[in-house]
Amino acid sequence: MIDVVGVPAEGFHALPPAHRQRIAAARTLVGSPRLLDLVPPDEGQERRVWPSPMLPGLSDLLGELGPDGVVVLATGDPLVSGVGSTLLRVLGADDVRVHPAVSSVALARARMGWSSESTDVVSLVSRSVYAVRRHLAPRARVVALSAGAATPAELARMLVDLGLGKTSMTVLGDLGTAQESRFTCAAGELALGIMPGADGIPALNIVALEVPDGVALWGSSPGLPDDAFAHDGQITKREVRALAVAALRPMAGQRLWDLGAGSGSVSVEWCLAAPRTSADAVERDGRRAELVRENAATFGVPITVIEGDSMEALDELRSPQAVFIGGGATEALIHAAWDALAPFGRLVVHCVTLDTEALVVAAQGRHGGDLRRVSIERAEPLGRHLSWKPARPIVQWSVTKAVS
Repeated sequence: MIDVVGVPAEGFHALPPAHRQRIAAARTLVGSPRLLDLVPPDEGQERRVWPSPMLPGLSDLLGELGPDGVVVLATGDPLVSGVGSTLLRVLGADDVRVHPAVSSVALARARMGWSSESTDVVSLVSRSVYAVRRHLAPRARVVALSAGAATPAELARMLVDLGLGKTSMTVLGDLGTAQESRFTCAAGELALGIMPGADGIPALNIVALEVPDGVALWGSSPGLPDDAFAHDGQITKREVRALAVAALRPMAGQRLWDLGAGSGSVSVEWCLAAPRTSADAVERDGRRAELVRENAATFGVPITVIEGDSMEALDELRSPQAVFIGGGATEALIHAAWDALAPFGRLVVHCVTLDTEALVVAAQGRHGGDLRRVSIERAEPLGRHLSWKPARPIVQWSVTKAVS
């Protein structure tokens, strides 16, 4: 059993007596240099600093520590973007016991006077500032955990790029300590380096965002405008994309295989549609694979891009809960995707040619599901008037894998 003790911002002396006693009795104490320096020295106690980078060296460290008498120091609540979450993922709940302090998120909400119900929280500790984007809406309140002193300015520049330069940004530094600081300014000001005071931004900071009303945003519902994505024309058009995402039925924590990803627009909208979703996007064209990466970064969503042939890439991919084949469907690829799905997994195939249509009709005969033929018409100028211009019809096969 490893005990993970959250240390409040006030320091070691603010811990409850039981937590201080647990730390004093530890055979081995593990933490960052800053946290270890807060604990009074004990000659009989071994102290270990986390390896850097942490994850690659974590298994070796845990093997060296042994099974008993280990206490890990963490900041605030170890389960809010903290080491507690990592240890639980690696070791399991039976081998980790967490003793939280007040989290920095709770302190930030308290300083702002924001309830948990009215606030979204996003960690930028190991993610792009664009991860905030899915939480942005008129009058939205967002608490963003910073990676360091540079994060607030990076976040401000991103907001300006989105036309949200009037967003209120409150930078809360060293929360709960004697050095606690706070300043508020517009994103447009911070992006230009204009901010109140001359003390700079501390490395330990949290940013509270309040988006003004009356701003133009796309939202996150399926069927975003095609212009929202970087693409070379090879993109699942917005109406068809909305139908694809609806048939894929994104659910929290699930993974999508996007085979023949094109611009990756379906992967992006899958990730936006439910929390903690992710996607593996396979695209053979190197230039388009770069577009997928660009769109993933722009929307701040977790998409892994695999450049190559879909059939050859399948063995490299993690098991999916949904598969979308938007281009290049073959009998072998459909069969492999079907086998990869667990029970209740969803498979959606789009096709425009008669040859591929014959494949999905045959697959529907074997596995069931729904076949749809979708035709979209858009009004376009014809001389001095408007006329309907039909797009190429799409055949969609969607099926849920039953329990065998």
